[in-house]
Amino acid sequence: MRVKSLIAILAIIFCFTALAGAQDYVVGEGDVLKIVVYENDDLTTTVRVSGEEIIVVPLIGKVDVKGLSISQIDDKIRSRLADGYLVDPHVSIFIEEFRSRNVTILGQINKPGLYELREETTLLELLSKAGGVKDNAGSQAIIKRRHNSDKNNVNIIRVDLQRLLEKGDTTINVALLDEDSVYITKADLFYINGQVHKPAAYKCGSETTLLKAVTMAGGFTDIASRKRIKIIRKINGKETVLYKAKMDESILPDDIIVVPESFF
Repeated sequence: MRVKSLIAILAIIFCFTALAGAQDYVVGEGDVLKIVVYENDDLTTTVRVSGEEIIVVPLIGKVDVKGLSISQIDDKIRSRLADGYLVDPHVSIFIEEFRSRNVTILGQINKPGLYELREETTLLELLSKAGGVKDNAGSQAIIKRRHNSDKNNVNIIRVDLQRLLEKGDTTINVALLDEDSVYITKADLFYINGQVHKPAAYKCGSETTLLKAVTMAGGFTDIASRKRIKIIRKINGKETVLYKAKMDESILPDDIIVVPESFF
């Protein structure tokens, strides 16, 4: 519940900061822009970015906007209007409609599938749209991203979900691009049975020790033999048993912890 609540809170924060980030948004084919020239209502217009990434602006004609952000387009139009047309023009550009972009999210997510994004969207916002991660989600979100120039060339971006969701580190909150594919990994598990209060499977982290594993399982019962705990572990495909495991022993994925009953 804590992680889901944090996703919701951070998503709200990003909604409020979206306006500030819009100036850095790089336009593309299909975006609809409203261009306002103050005190010149006849120059105010709404345009759609063409397939060649060109817009047509009253008085100055075609403007190449390929690879430009909103603030850069603003500067470009203002500069051209000032070049023989208007004295000290003031221009503002607003995004009326974002181009359609598709992103897929699969794995340990509550609502997997294809999502159409009509605005700048980060990984955190997509997780919110997709209902949040499942309880058995692993520690990583894997983003596969194709290069525009070479569709066969794929970049792999790995995002630490613990840092993003539990610690709120938004510096790793990746902005998603068209045709990105996101996969939420499944958690590594260990198993504990015998004389603990809550025998079950639990998430195995990099810092999980036998002591922490027992604590996660609700602690020892009154008849547990704490000195005869064994760990069943596969090493190179072969099953190995670690007898009389110490409490600071590191637990690995797929370990089976057995807490026997005391003889006395």
